[in-house]
This record gives sequence, structure tokens and C-alpha cells, in this order.
Amino acid sequence: MLSRTADHLYWMARYTERAENTARLLDVNYQTSLLPQSAEVAKYGWQGLLSISELLPNFNSKHDQITPEATMHFMVCDEENPSSIVSCLRAARENARAVRGALTTESWETMNTTWLDVTRMLRAGEFERDPGAFFEWVKFRSHLSRGVVLGTMLQDDAFHFARLGTFLERADNTARLVDVKFHALNTEFFGAATEEDQEYDFYHWSAILRSVSAFEVYRKVYRDVIRPERVAELLILRPDMPRSLHACMHEVVENLAKVHNQQSAETLRRAGKLLADLQYSRVEEILATGLHAYLTQFLDRVNDLGGRISQDFLVPTH
Repeated sequence: MLSRTADHLYWMARYTERAENTARLLDVNYQTSLLPQSAEVAKYGWQGLLSISELLPNFNSKHDQITPEATMHFMVCDEENPSSIVSCLRAARENARAVRGALTTESWETMNTTWLDVTRMLRAGEFERDPGAFFEWVKFRSHLSRGVVLGTMLQDDAFHFARLGTFLERADNTARLVDVKFHALNTEFFGAATEEDQEYDFYHWSAILRSVSAFEVYRKVYRDVIRPERVAELLILRPDMPRSLHACMHEVVENLAKVHNQQSAETLRRAGKLLADLQYSRVEEILATGLHAYLTQFLDRVNDLGGRISQDFLVPTH
């Protein structure tokens, strides 16, 4: 398969997934910002989101202070921000257009319609009227894109590169999403001291679970009140939770193995080692060493994998 074609398919999938995960990050912050809290705590939540997304310097160069409105506009509508939802959906569509011949008609039309609809919605002010509904729409279109690829494309190299992009991006973003909670608490200790704190913590954790479509899953698996260590276990270590780090890395390893070439043995080894670490870790060990430190190391390793995949298979232009 031509590296340029693989490159476009990989990045088409990554940008689609990134748009969805940006919507999920913003949605969890938007929902928790509606809870009773001080202005300082609220600002810290938005600042944490920007810093975890590595967008704080870019944001500060354009805005004097961090407000919910400015942050959401920057991460949704700002075409100069390459990680904004509108920029991601445009990039996904451009990558799809470049390899139109490698996609099914349904896959291309889904991508194209998403781009046309998002530009119309933003012009009509639908995002400002109801941010929550807009974030749900972005998530739905991403689900649709993935479903159409899964349901219509031949499971050849083109398919595997698209899946590889999806799950590598999802692993990165799930780790960042869990880390947003760490930043919101500004502590590595997850216990709540008072009943009021426990109630506040419950709403924060349940908002995070809902943001990754895991609230019902949590109830089904644990049948208990929401405990931070169990949320961490669900989103990091559970192999049967679709957005967990473990599930994402399992898919990355599977799809890497399908497209392997003479150069990619070390990349596959590193991906397999990261998966093995997740398979044999315990949440108690992760929390004992510090969730933030663990997730930072995980993000470094995923970033390394992304760089290696580019070197082994793709045109390194992104």
C-alpha cells in the first residue's frame, strides 16, 4: 500500500476521533461548571483542560483571561487552532477527499456531510444556543463515521490504518480526559473528607463517566456508589470497556500486527509491551505511584508509538 494513502487514512481517522474527544472533554467541563463551585475552582478546571490539551500558550496569545465562553469558542470554532473541532472535521474531510478511491461511497459521503453540516450549524449559532446538544451531535457523527467504515469497507490495509488511527487517538484522549479530573482536584489524593465533598466528588466522577458513555457500564460492572479508584480502573484497565486504555491498546496491537512490515518490529514490540503493562497492572499500584504520573508516562509512550508509526509506514508531514 502507498505510504501516502496509508497516511491520509490514518489521519482521517485520528482527526475524526480527536473531534469527538475534544467534544467529550468540553462536555465534561461544561457539565461540571454548572455545579455549585467557586470562580477559582471553575477557572482551574478550564485551565487544566487547556494545559492537558497542550493549548494553553496558543490560547493565552489570543485571550487575556480564561473564561468558559472563550475556552469553548477557542476549542470549537477557532479555525486557527489546529485542534479545534471545526479544524479537526475539516482535516478529516480533506484527508478523506485525498484518498476518495480507497474509501467506500458511504464513508466519503458521511465525512463530507459532517463537514458541510458543522459549517452550517456554526454559522447559524447552534453551538452558542445549546453547547450540550452540539457536543452530542459531534459524538454522533464520529460514531456514524466509524460505523460506516466498519460496516462497508473491505478489511484490508486501508481499513487497518484507519482503525489504527482511531484507537491510538482514543488512547491518548482517554488518558487526557482522566487526567483532567486530576487537575480539577489539584491533588493526587482521591478521598473526600466531608459529606459535602463526597457529594461534589460524586457529580464530578459521574460527569466524567457520562462523558465517555460509561455511566451505565459502571453501574453494571460495580453495582455500587461511584468510587474514584473504580472509575480509574474502569477507564484504564478494563479490557471489556470500549474506551479504556487497555481496550484501545489491544486494538492498536491487533491492527499494527496486520500491517507490519520489515521496519515495524520495534514499534510492534513497544505497543505489545504497553499492552502487557496494562494487562498485568493493578489499580492500587497505579494510585500508589500517582495517577497523574502514570498517565503522563502513558501519554509519552503513546506519543512515541505515533512517531514510530509515522516513520515506519507514513509520510511524516503532520
